[in-house]
Order: sequence, then structure tokens, then C-alpha cells
Amino acid sequence: MKLRHVAITGGTGSFGKAMVTRLLSEPGIEKITILSRDELKQHDMRELFKSPKLEFFIGDVRDRDSVKEAITGADAVFHAAALKQVPTGEFFPMEHVRTNIIGTHNVLDSADKVGVKRVVVLSTDKAVYPINAMGMTKALAEKITEAKGRSHESETIFSITRYGNVMATRGSVIPLFVERIKHGEPIPITNPAMTRFLLSLDHAIDLVLFALENSKQGDLFVKKAPSATIATLAEALRNIFNAKSSIKIMGTRAGEKVHETLATSLELATAEDMDGYYRIPKLVSKLEFGKYYNEGVLKKNIDDYTSENTTQLNVSETEKLLRSLPYIQEELKR
Repeated sequence: MKLRHVAITGGTGSFGKAMVTRLLSEPGIEKITILSRDELKQHDMRELFKSPKLEFFIGDVRDRDSVKEAITGADAVFHAAALKQVPTGEFFPMEHVRTNIIGTHNVLDSADKVGVKRVVVLSTDKAVYPINAMGMTKALAEKITEAKGRSHESETIFSITRYGNVMATRGSVIPLFVERIKHGEPIPITNPAMTRFLLSLDHAIDLVLFALENSKQGDLFVKKAPSATIATLAEALRNIFNAKSSIKIMGTRAGEKVHETLATSLELATAEDMDGYYRIPKLVSKLEFGKYYNEGVLKKNIDDYTSENTTQLNVSETEKLLRSLPYIQEELKR
């Protein structure tokens, strides 16, 4: 898809900055619109890129009018705005509802009304078998997106990407471990056997752009990725920084899963394997209640795709992957 104008909600975060970097290298891009609530982050981003192609809107996805104004004229919208902190959601679940559910509906509805060609909604592994408020609201955001593509013949193509915490970004445990290592403090580990997918920011950008190019109405895309245990991750970081920091076992936190699931067996039974990606079509295209009540829709049994059964990296493999991250390279210079 040839892009001229792209809008990114929540665009001042790690994803937005990385996507802007990628888009600015594309010769056809004329405008990138950033919609977010934080004027300081917008100022910092404006100073960082110093590009006349960047346009900033102060607004909130909870406000449909501000969304509509920001995305009018865009060829594509990447919906990255969300409340993502699991503990915050447990104490303030309605705030997550207002941003992650109502906000997503506002973006989809506005994109439909102003004629955006494609919308890619960024989701999370926590939306699969959700056990916390954040995951529940993101799961409903996925369902709203799927339903939007099913409800009528829209000219806008709505799709979803789903991935876990991106390495060294907000929400990732890596910066916390590095900080503790550099201060000679114990590394806090909830459960050494806990596994997490290891996805770089570049690969997250690849996933979203892949979905943009390959999506049909209501599709969900997952990128295949390796994983490692938290104990392996901590040991790899100790090796990188030549540290002797001890390990402190904290115990699994409320709302935290031992293993991540990126795709369920139900989804994989209908998925298309596209080399490094899974394309998961919406299960039922229209109001065919018979397929839920009277007929089976699946013909095979497949295991969930989890951080436990994907390719697991050992310490040296994890160390090699971590050393490739710009964040780690910068920290090693300090």
C-alpha cells in the first residue's frame, strides 16, 4: 500500500517514535500526524526529529471529536494509544475501559466516517485468556475491531496486531534489571521459570507494516518470536554488564501470567501460516449464529502458541539478541 499521510494515536511512545523513524525514510510520505495527550512528549519529539512532515495534535482518544480532526485525510491509522500498566488497571479499571475500549471505538468509528483506507489496532498477549483488567479491556478492543469489520461493508479495512512486551520499551523488565545491575542491587525476579517472548521494537514495526499490507477485513496478525525464561534473561544481562548482582525471588504478582499466549488453539485452527507471521481471519464473517449453536467451525486441534512452546533461547543466544538492541548498546557506553 502506498502511503502519503499516516496518523498514529498515542504516537509519542516507543512505538510511535520507531514508526516515525521508519516512515520518514520512505520517499512517498508527506505527512505523519501524532495524536496524544502529553504536550511535553510532543515537544521532545518535535525537537528530536525536526521534520516538517510531522504534525502534532493534543487530544485524547476518549474524545471522538479530537480523534476525527486528527485523522481526517490520513491513508492509514496506527492505533497505539492505550493504558497498559497491569497494576494501574487493577485499581482503576474504568480508566482502562474509557481509553482501551471506548477510545478504540472512537478511533474505528471516526476512521470509517472520514474515509481512512486502513486501520491497524495494536493489541497485546494479555488480551488472550485475560486475567487482569488491562487484558480484558484489550480483548474487548480486539472484539470491537473485528465486529466493526463484520457489521457492514465498510471501505475501511480494520485489522489487529498482537504481541507481548517489546524488549527495552515501557513495560519491559529489561530497563529495571539494567538499572539494578548498574547500581549493584539485587535483580528482582517474580518467578525464574516464567517465560516471555523476546520481540524487538523493529520487529514490532515490521508486524504492523505487514498487517497494513496483507490484511483483509477483521484479520489479526501475530509475529512468531523466540522466548526465554526470566532467569535466563537476568543471567544474560549480568554477562553483558560483567556484573555479579544477586537474584531476589519476589513471587508472582497479582494478575501476572507465568507464560504468555499470543494465539489460542481456536485461532490457530483457522490461521494462515505466512512464514514469520500468522494471519488469523475473523471466525465468522457475519451474523451466522448457527455456527455458534448448531455447527462446528473447527476441524482440527492445535496447541496454543505460547512463550513456553515457542523456540526458547539459552543464555548465550539471549545475550546475543540483547546486545543487538540500541538500548543495550547505549547503556554499555555510559
